[in-house]
Amino acid sequence: MADGLPITGDQQLVKAINRAAVLRLLRSEQGLSRADLADRSGLTRSTVSLIIKELIATGWIAEDDVLATGALGRRPTPLRLDGSRLSLIGAEVTPDTIRVVSTTIHGDVEQVHQAALNQLDPEGACRQLVDMVIELVRRTTAQGKQVLGVGVALPGAVQVSTGMLLFAPNLGWRNVAVAEWLRRDLDAAGLDQVPFYCLNDADLAAVGETEFGPHPADDPLVYITCGLGVGSGVVLGDTLFTGATGAGGEIGHTVLHFGGRACSCGRLGCAEAYVGLRAVAESAGCLSSDGGVDLVALKRMITARDPLVRAAFEAAGRSLGVLLQNVWTTFDPRAIVLGGESVALGGQPFVDAALAVLDDYAAHAGVPPPAVRLSRFTELATAVGGAAYVLYSLMRPY
Repeated sequence: MADGLPITGDQQLVKAINRAAVLRLLRSEQGLSRADLADRSGLTRSTVSLIIKELIATGWIAEDDVLATGALGRRPTPLRLDGSRLSLIGAEVTPDTIRVVSTTIHGDVEQVHQAALNQLDPEGACRQLVDMVIELVRRTTAQGKQVLGVGVALPGAVQVSTGMLLFAPNLGWRNVAVAEWLRRDLDAAGLDQVPFYCLNDADLAAVGETEFGPHPADDPLVYITCGLGVGSGVVLGDTLFTGATGAGGEIGHTVLHFGGRACSCGRLGCAEAYVGLRAVAESAGCLSSDGGVDLVALKRMITARDPLVRAAFEAAGRSLGVLLQNVWTTFDPRAIVLGGESVALGGQPFVDAALAVLDDYAAHAGVPPPAVRLSRFTELATAVGGAAYVLYSLMRPY
C-alpha cells in the first residue's frame, strides 16, 4: 500500500487507492517503469503489474518504446499517461449563459458548446443544462471515447454532500435540488453509469488550476473568479476547502465598505458591489433597462478603447486589490489565480490596478506578496473546472 494514504474501506476501495497512487506518480513523472512505480508507491511489483495491465486496457496509460542503450539484459518499459480514449465533461451555469465543455485528462479542451440561458426559473434552466450535457456526452461517445464523469458548476453556495444549491444571489435561487434533478434526467437518458458532481463555480475553477496546472501544484492555492459574481475556491493540503455548508470562499460577500453599496445578496458594502461586472457596467453607463449588464454596449466601448470603461475597470481593479490583500492575509496562499469574465474583458487595466494595490500593501508590510497569475482557461475556467473535478475525485478515492 502506498505510504500515507488512509485505508479504511473494503477491497474495492483499496484497489481504487492503489490505482490512484500509480496514476498520480505517472502524472508527476512520465516515463516511469513498473519497477519504478513499485519502488515509489510501496506496492508490490505483482500488484503494480496488475494495475498497469488494467490501466492499459482501459486507455489510461500507454507503453513507450524502449530506447536501445547497448546495456545487457531486459530494459524496463517506460509508461506514460495516455487518455486518448477518455474524456471529462464540465458545465457552468451563469445568470445569462450555459457552457458545456469536454476535455482530455491532461486538461486540453476538445469541444465547447455555449448557449444563452433561456429561462431563469430553476427547472427550465436545469432542463436546458441537462439537454446540453446529454448532447455533448453522446457526441463524445460517438467518437469512441469513454466519458469518465460530469462536473457542473453553479454560481452560489452548494451543499457538497447533496448537490443542493443553497443560495445563488445573481440567479435568485434558494434551496434548489439541482443535483437531484440533473441526476434524474441523466438516468432517464440512459447515463446512469456516468458519475455526476455538482459544486460551486469558483471551487471547481480552483480544482481546474490544480489538476490541469503544473505538478506539483501550488498549495495552498486560491482561485478568484471575477464576473457578475465574485467568489473564490481554496485548495489547501491537496484538498478542496468548501466550508461547513458549502459556502466557504464566498469572498464576494465579505464587506469592503461599512454601510456601502447594496449587493445582490441583500448586504451593504460587499466586495461584489465594487468588483463585480455590474459595478463596472454601471460606472461605464452600460446597464440595461432592467438593471442588468448590457454586454454588447460594454464590449463596444472596450473595442473603442473608451476612457470611461477603462476608468470603470481600473476602479473595480483597485477594489479587487483590497480583496486580494484580505485573501492573502487570511489564507497565506502560495499562489492566487484570477479568472472570469471581468479578467477577460478588463484585461491589463483591471489586473494591473489590482496588483498595484496589492504591491502597495506588501511594501508597507515589508513582506513579498504571493504570486498572482491569470487562469490558463480564462472564461472557460469554471466549466473546465467541472471536468477537472471528475479527475480530482478519481485521483482521491479516499
